Amino acid sequence: MAKKKFSKNWVHQHINDPYVKQAQQKGYRARAAFKLLELLDTEKLLRKGDVVVDLGSSPGSWSQVVRERLVGSGGVIEGRIIALDLLPMEPIAGVEFLQGDFRDDAVLHQLEGMLGGAPVDLVISDMAPNLSGVSSADSARIHHVCELAMEFALAHLKPEGALIVKAFHGSGFSQIVEMFKRHFKRVVERKPKASRDKSSETFLVARGLKD
Repeated sequence: MAKKKFSKNWVHQHINDPYVKQAQQKGYRARAAFKLLELLDTEKLLRKGDVVVDLGSSPGSWSQVVRERLVGSGGVIEGRIIALDLLPMEPIAGVEFLQGDFRDDAVLHQLEGMLGGAPVDLVISDMAPNLSGVSSADSARIHHVCELAMEFALAHLKPEGALIVKAFHGSGFSQIVEMFKRHFKRVVERKPKASRDKSSETFLVARGLKD
């Protein structure tokens, strides 16, 4: 019974969520679009001509935001967007999509093949592991996902490039921040307005590779 009540509350919150309404009005596939918009604006990231890799992209709202920012005159994308997710994603014009598990080496090689050696300006990751509710196991999974995104960024970013990842406050969070600080010149924590107050999610923005 409690579960039913919880799901009713969630539906009520969701329907009355201003970001859900705005997403519907603007044609974004998820309210998460507004998190990325705020991060890009606050950090002054993403310019026409950039090469962007979107990890954990489905349903596609982050790729939609990036596409909007890269579209030039005549509706042509100036730059490149490569998106990857374990789940399928409805096509977005001009976005190259690869379905597969980022933790799988074969999928990673495919993604690298799509890049064809082109250096990347921005890596964005909204990836989140399936959480079990066991804090020690969950913090290890979150750390692993953040580490994978970071390793990919270190291998492919331009020296002045940037990485945005979703992490979660709690056990292991400070270790993730420290790990990022070892490799990037600037690391900041951001909690966008569209991120629900009750959520422990916090986005890390890392910029400029250390030599």
